[in-house]
Amino acid sequence: MTASATIPTPRGVASRRRRRTALVRTLVRHSLIIGGLVMLIYPLIWMFLSSFRPSKEIISSTQLWPGDSFTTENYTNGWQGVGAESFSTFFLNSFVIAGLCVVGNVIACSAAAYAFAKLEFPGKRILFAIMIGTLMLPYHVQLIPQYILFSELGWVNTFLPLVVPKFLATDAFFVFLMVQFIRGLPNELMESARLDGCGHLRTFLQILVPLSLPALGTTAVFTFIWSWNDFLTPLIYLTEPDKYTVPIGLRLFLDSTGESSYGGLFAMSVLSLIPLLGFFLAFQRTLVRGIATTGLK
Repeated sequence: MTASATIPTPRGVASRRRRRTALVRTLVRHSLIIGGLVMLIYPLIWMFLSSFRPSKEIISSTQLWPGDSFTTENYTNGWQGVGAESFSTFFLNSFVIAGLCVVGNVIACSAAAYAFAKLEFPGKRILFAIMIGTLMLPYHVQLIPQYILFSELGWVNTFLPLVVPKFLATDAFFVFLMVQFIRGLPNELMESARLDGCGHLRTFLQILVPLSLPALGTTAVFTFIWSWNDFLTPLIYLTEPDKYTVPIGLRLFLDSTGESSYGGLFAMSVLSLIPLLGFFLAFQRTLVRGIATTGLK
């Protein structure tokens, strides 16, 4: 009895070649993605592990893992801050400023976007074009006039220059973002609300806001991140350490004339990332829920 040899057909050979080629492409694609991910997160890993290393070894040592020099003193010493103020003061100030900026941008920018997208009033197109034009205006051009204005109002060394403009819809990017989103909402909903006796305020609060949760969530996330990480504006308007924010507090660990505390700097830098991550994850769930339900009850 002889075993019959199975002769592969041309179609079977071509199918195996295609599967092998697809497997190779998948492996190459995943290897490139993993390599890029490692390059992106390596600085964060290095900063996190360096926060458990003595300050003198952070710059001199090339090892990634602290090893025998592992210490947690950087967190305790860094939290005590530099000078008379502890780092808890800087965190509290940043939370207050970033929180008010989020509230201001969400309320003011959404109201302005509703007016530009769904209402008709004289000069609407001109005002919208001027608002879009402010996106091309560098911030440094506005810096001196704004400082003179806030100085005349007596707002220097207060949180007002950092917060009040947000309640006046000065961030044209978020206004434009929500205008484009609201324009995609059907006008029939607004007309039905007017037939039911709703005014503009009630239509905005009960119809537009629930439907615009994705855009509002995006505005809130980016506003919080930008306000939390802002270094230049608080540096200009805040002059006393008890009003400093986290970015300025981190700068205090560096001393160009004496010894810099790199351990405390890295430890507090790690802690300063936690609110950003937590805020993003919290609003990520809000975005998913808003898209799933479409804001209708």
